Amino acid sequence: MRKYVIIDATEVSSINFDQVVETSVDTICYSVDGTQTFVKYEGDQPSFLSGKQEYTHSEILAILATDEWTTSDPS
Repeated sequence: MRKYVIIDATEVSSINFDQVVETSVDTICYSVDGTQTFVKYEGDQPSFLSGKQEYTHSEILAILATDEWTTSDPS
């Protein structure tokens, strides 16, 4: 089962891309204000995410639908 973890943008340099679905810094999405991102993985939580809150697919979809993550601005 795929799991998701939200991290601060300042933590992007700590991502071990061998342990997550994303392949590089170019494949991650950021919150509208650019202060947060998230990674997804399968299996055990990677050690660089130790202690971070895990979310299910339905939970992360609900979070990503909020104004913090989605803008209604068509530009």
